[in-house]
Amino acid sequence: MIWTSQSILNWCRAYFQEKGLPSPRLDGELLLAHALGCSRLDLYLQFDRPLSASELSSFKSLVRQRLERVPVAYLTGEAGFWNQTLKVGPGCLIPRPDTETLVEATLVALREIGGQGDDPGAKITVAELGTGCGAIPLAVCSEVRGLTWIAVELSIAALALARENLALHRQILAPRANRVLLIRGDLLEPFSRNFRPSLVVSNPPYIPSAEIDSLEPEVSHQEPRAALDGGPDGMDVHRYLAGYAARNLPAGGQLLMEIGAAQERSAADIIAAQPALEWAPVRRDLAGRPRVVSARRRGAME
Repeated sequence: MIWTSQSILNWCRAYFQEKGLPSPRLDGELLLAHALGCSRLDLYLQFDRPLSASELSSFKSLVRQRLERVPVAYLTGEAGFWNQTLKVGPGCLIPRPDTETLVEATLVALREIGGQGDDPGAKITVAELGTGCGAIPLAVCSEVRGLTWIAVELSIAALALARENLALHRQILAPRANRVLLIRGDLLEPFSRNFRPSLVVSNPPYIPSAEIDSLEPEVSHQEPRAALDGGPDGMDVHRYLAGYAARNLPAGGQLLMEIGAAQERSAADIIAAQPALEWAPVRRDLAGRPRVVSARRRGAME
């Protein structure tokens, strides 16, 4: 039998559907485009194109791995986020569309801290805990100029991907006078006590420990547990960040943290436990769920 792009996609969709995969058509398109070295649009422009033996073998290998619930992003080696395509892989959390809400909140915070001029990032220093593959700083830097972003990451694998992504997208850094510095470390301890960023940003682990094994296998069995496990209630790192912000933010500085949909109340309690911080409105994602909590350091902006 001669397999064409159309016939193999139809087969793959039915096969993935039968096996209970959540996005059978999309997964098939992404994997076939990767196997053929083309875009998803090209698949439809070349529906009758026959696959060579090597292309068919490559695609079938990807299908077998997908059936083992390896995430599509790990199989293709890339994921889209904001306006970039990023390199991803095992050992690194895959960027999610929900986290673009944190990017939006960061851009708003930069304007509040830096004023409403043409360059909201100018002369502002941001500290990020858990940068992963560098998705958030690259997204923010694509929208502002003059920003210094210091990103901390403990995972060696994730840090290597972040370095690769910074190199691949260097056109949004140097020409815009943005700097992203990558530091390997646990929490924000690599910084000296007199380091006072204007903004602290994080998409921290926020899944309660006991709930991780109940997640889809693509997450629970494939993505790094350290990037998921937020402790008994999912809020361990949020507590740390609130304490850090209360001690180290200048007056008027801000803290932004991503949360799970049911964690708004817990986050509010954590902020309330820090007298130096004041709660700011939560930002919701496109589905209307609480996604980003923010707090400001009390006092007149320095």
